[in-house]
Amino acid sequence: MRISILLLLLSQHVFAQSNGPRPDPSVVHEFVIRSFKTESGAVLPEAHIVYATYGHLNADRDNVVLLPSHYMATHRGYEWLIGPGKALDTTRLFLVATELFGNGHSSSPSNTPEPFHGPRFPVTTIRDNVEAVHQLLVNELKITHLKAIIGFSMGAQQAFQWAVSYPDFASRIVATSGTAKTYPHGVVRLEGQISAIEADTAFHDGDYTTEPAKGLSAFGVVWAGWLYSQEWWRKELWRANAKPGTTFEQVLDRFRKGFIPGADANNLILQCRTWEQHDISKTPGFDGDIEKALHSIKVPFLYMPSQTDLYFPITDATYEQAFIPGVLFRPIPSLWGHTAGAASNPEDGKFLNDTIGRFLSQ
Repeated sequence: MRISILLLLLSQHVFAQSNGPRPDPSVVHEFVIRSFKTESGAVLPEAHIVYATYGHLNADRDNVVLLPSHYMATHRGYEWLIGPGKALDTTRLFLVATELFGNGHSSSPSNTPEPFHGPRFPVTTIRDNVEAVHQLLVNELKITHLKAIIGFSMGAQQAFQWAVSYPDFASRIVATSGTAKTYPHGVVRLEGQISAIEADTAFHDGDYTTEPAKGLSAFGVVWAGWLYSQEWWRKELWRANAKPGTTFEQVLDRFRKGFIPGADANNLILQCRTWEQHDISKTPGFDGDIEKALHSIKVPFLYMPSQTDLYFPITDATYEQAFIPGVLFRPIPSLWGHTAGAASNPEDGKFLNDTIGRFLSQ
């Protein structure tokens, strides 16, 4: 795989290695909610959710797996799990892959008219996203129970929120490279990335007429420093996906110039703010007690942090798993940092598919 293609995949957090033809979603849909009230109190006249389906819904409507998207990703972000010989077999399962608010397709700063265009788009929380998808499943698809929810990164954040907000809605839940709360160190990291964009004079407090190119470049470089483990960089594991002769300087330059091609700055910031505010203990009834919220999880829960994740450190995941009844804690033994949770290399892909496949079949 050429390094330019790798960067395109990274831009959507779609880290899988190809093992054959990519599965095609049967249909891409858009669900619209009228007068959607966010946790902030702002009411969107229309909230749009883009989603796609794979496979076919059975007569009993009990073969459904939800795949909530991650940072700036599309519905294609879980294709490393889908297909023959992988954990999700679409000859048996009906997959619903949803896209987070702020990714540029679902309702976002870039595509919402005034009074919520650009920097005036309200900060949407993980709970806002879960509530919107709950309406999609129940009202649009007439689905009242899920076989499983599987989430990576911000998708894992949604998986945790589903487990607390709707504890009986899914039979099983899987979270890879993501925690139940964004702890202060994660907020500091995200604020650094937001500040890189806002420091560009072209940003104009979000009311820019042209994209703040310097800010987006700085954003990409800051992001790169956190995406992989220190040892991944020291061992130059990026060479696994680069054409012969590629240099470190070229790899870094591509993060600088094209980490997320075409991404809107306000969209990037919005999803960072969503990430920052994630905390299942702020769900009504838990009064900010993260341990109490974790203890409320009822269903079998497969928790798979990456051992070298700098976004969601394994120390945070180790702390959380102690309070989840019946948790199956399986850290990913990888040097690929955060990306290990989305099969950024064949070894991690096999570990994820084997572990998740066994968990779903139990």
